[in-house]
Amino acid sequence: MSLDLYTRFVVALAAIAALLVAFAWLVRRYGVGGRPATGAKRRLAIVEVAPIDGKRRLVLLRRDGTEHLVLLGPESALLVESGIAAPPSAEPSFATLVEGPQS
Repeated sequence: MSLDLYTRFVVALAAIAALLVAFAWLVRRYGVGGRPATGAKRRLAIVEVAPIDGKRRLVLLRRDGTEHLVLLGPESALLVESGIAAPPSAEPSFATLVEGPQS
């Protein structure tokens, strides 16, 4: 086998790796595959997960400022409570940080 064959193999491998990196960057940049694009606010989040036993767990989901408590099992999901008002953000606002504590 000649050196030319090995060189072509390495160049082809590098080109394929570059195409994969470019494709991954495009997917992350434009949000292909159901993920929101960069900067888009997500509407659904898992707030907390609490294991009950080896097979079941309680999951607190937040959707558009409303929380839902769901019991997940190996073959079922049960809505325990719905329409729970989400607590206000625990992080202080910028105005609160600038003004400081009120006396």
